[in-house]
Amino acid sequence: MDARHSADNTIAKTALRDQVRAARKQRPLGAAADFAAGVAEVALGWDDVRRAATVAAYVSVGSEPGTGLLIDALVAAGKRVLLPVVLPGLDLDWAEYAGRDRLAPAVRGLLEPTGPRLGTQAIAQADVVLVPGLAVSTTGERLGQGGGCYDRALTRITPGTPVAVVVYDDELGLPVPTDPHDVRVGFALTASGVRALE
Repeated sequence: MDARHSADNTIAKTALRDQVRAARKQRPLGAAADFAAGVAEVALGWDDVRRAATVAAYVSVGSEPGTGLLIDALVAAGKRVLLPVVLPGLDLDWAEYAGRDRLAPAVRGLLEPTGPRLGTQAIAQADVVLVPGLAVSTTGERLGQGGGCYDRALTRITPGTPVAVVVYDDELGLPVPTDPHDVRVGFALTASGVRALE
């Protein structure tokens, strides 16, 4: 990819991030709460999650689609849940979720588990991986927050592991600019269902 194309992609990604973030902030609180309940129900009904012993997930913050109910539902269903811990170089370490009272404020406004660190390779133990995103195309191109944390982490998953980005319905199917380092995802998880991306 030449430098001009890369610069154009950066501008396009920034514009799309701004657009989605603005729309999320305007979403009514009731709609966000409905999403959080709905996505937890959808996830627990997904065959891949039902079969999973370990699920890698994340704690939503701010205007992100809510995952708090989902994480607690996974634990209630007997799943081991791994949550990310952002390292100084923007790579991801992992720790097991042990309850909301075991989460602590971290960089970038995030909440992270306080338990023992399991190492960057721990994501390979997950049978399903749930990742954040601002948008996703119908072919699996995911728009992240721009730090590249998950693009690094997803290179370590066991091949064939289902990876789903958690988004609102209107964030699915958007044209997402991509760079060579961007890692595609196989599914979109919304309150309306799980959609396979090709």
